[in-house]
Amino acid sequence: MAAGTISLTGHGGDDIQAYLARPVDRSGFGSVVVIHHMPGYDEPSKEITRRFAARGYAALMPNLHHRDAPGASPDDAAAASRANGGVPDERLVGDVDGAAQYLNSLAGANGKVGVIGYCSGGRQSFLAACSLQLDAAVDCYGAFIVNTPPAGAPLKVGPLLGIAGQLSCPLLGLFGADDSYPGPEETAALSAELDRLGKPHEFHTYEGAGHAFFAVNRPNYRPEAAMAGWERILEFYGKNLAG
Repeated sequence: MAAGTISLTGHGGDDIQAYLARPVDRSGFGSVVVIHHMPGYDEPSKEITRRFAARGYAALMPNLHHRDAPGASPDDAAAASRANGGVPDERLVGDVDGAAQYLNSLAGANGKVGVIGYCSGGRQSFLAACSLQLDAAVDCYGAFIVNTPPAGAPLKVGPLLGIAGQLSCPLLGLFGADDSYPGPEETAALSAELDRLGKPHEFHTYEGAGHAFFAVNRPNYRPEAAMAGWERILEFYGKNLAG
């Protein structure tokens, strides 16, 4: 595979930084837009992007905080984004759309694009799948799809349940039983609404895991839940994105 930083045309025609990892010497590959967590465009998120390329997918992670603090470290850019209330929904959709178009322009791409997001990115993955025409979406413990953030929370966003009827593709949800945002009652409410709407989805909740259980560089990391989750992700994308 090949991997490195590129410039991507995002929302409003803005040039933003992005990280691309892709297979070489092959064609017919599916593509994945990786939406990083609130801590930002960091090395563990780049490793996730490379992991998809190692499995035969082209993966592209836009730096969603690029405009908040150009050239800053991931920590400083994430702090600036929090101070601004998080990434605006409209801007997120535009950046993901730009990333999907870039992936589809790659020689050898099969035209199928999925999205995956972690933490705030899980909510944004759902938002993108309801706003764009995609082929698969993965929500890793994304909160505030059903509920509103508590008072004082840095994210100034609203719930998305009202647009669930626009979900354009199958959805995979991976959650921790010990998480509070989203808690099991929130994910159950989302699943019930998707059932009512006839939207294909599968949710898995892991005992002994809380928020950010995929984050290898944080105390929240739970290896067994993360490995089981990765198996689900690769199986799901294999059915919906692979050539």
